[in-house]
Amino acid sequence: MTVKLGILGCGSVLWGPYLSLLEPLIREGRVEICAAYDPIPAKAEAVNKRLGLTKRANSTEEVIDHKELNTVGIFTSMKAHASLTIAALEAGKHVLVEKPMATTLAEGQRVLEVARKAKGKLICAPHILLSPTYQAMYAHIKEKSIGEVLSARARYGWSGPWWGKWFYEPGGGSLFDLGIYNVTSLCGFMGSAKRVTAMAGVAIPEREVEGETITVNPDAEDNAHVLIDFGQNRFAVITTGFTMQKYRSPAIELYGSTGVLQMLGDDWAPEGYELWRNTKGTWEFFPDTEPGWPWTAGMTHLVRCIEEDAKPLIRPEHAYHALEIILAAKAAAKDGQARAISSQFPAPDYLSLASQDDAEKRKRRQHDPRSL
Repeated sequence: MTVKLGILGCGSVLWGPYLSLLEPLIREGRVEICAAYDPIPAKAEAVNKRLGLTKRANSTEEVIDHKELNTVGIFTSMKAHASLTIAALEAGKHVLVEKPMATTLAEGQRVLEVARKAKGKLICAPHILLSPTYQAMYAHIKEKSIGEVLSARARYGWSGPWWGKWFYEPGGGSLFDLGIYNVTSLCGFMGSAKRVTAMAGVAIPEREVEGETITVNPDAEDNAHVLIDFGQNRFAVITTGFTMQKYRSPAIELYGSTGVLQMLGDDWAPEGYELWRNTKGTWEFFPDTEPGWPWTAGMTHLVRCIEEDAKPLIRPEHAYHALEIILAAKAAAKDGQARAISSQFPAPDYLSLASQDDAEKRKRRQHDPRSL
């Protein structure tokens, strides 16, 4: 079957990364983009022109209610994610929503409730659990190559966006935009969190955005350190913000009772990993087996899940857990009080993903035997 896709939000996230991934799927006949909408007409026009769409959608409702569509991709500003996801699921569509799934717990809970009853599948970014490097590291943890993971560190940051004022308004901030990658990664490796505390705030109160000088809202932190308690005295720290010009340290360090795992690059753009085992007494380097792995890979995963009527590896419960942690960190940063985390999520089912990978390779051979 062909996935009939509607797009909400035609900005930078869609224009480069997602369209570059979608266009081969379109050529293979696996995806057809039927409609695209953005409240800024010029952005929608550019996407319509690139895709050869002759009819312009005039609202989000027009895309969601489009009779030919069975899938919606949501690439809007963060505050709109939950309401659009709920509307699309209630309309019977499959949904891929960029991170975060919501910006409040109440919205996140509603997304989960609707998703559990919906006919369509829901995939929430980030898609880092799909990367070959992440999967290889996860296998080492399950095999106890480094014993029990006792402590961890993660990091992701840069100098900050100069487009989109909403990054610096309520519902924005570096934790929702950047820290969510590290939170998702660490929870995937270490399980559900129990408690969170943090220091976070606005270190650069004025920013140049869209050619204007703006004042950053105090709730849109640009500098954060988050401490997560995973229970049994296992802790992890996350450093993130729009305050980091460059870095060369590993994205993630997992310290086990008998060894260490280090992810190189960023968790959304891994460059392989390093493994230290006390029994060997030396570092082992494992290069990325899929250089250039796209952080937009959740879209291909959703297409495969629709084609095969399979359950997605990326679970909305995991996205909700990350949301709860981030909101708890924001609250703890204001009053210095640690917050308990009540949600949990299922461990990723990589055996199911392996069978999907085999099916994907067969599809690629059918379209182009030289692709493998």
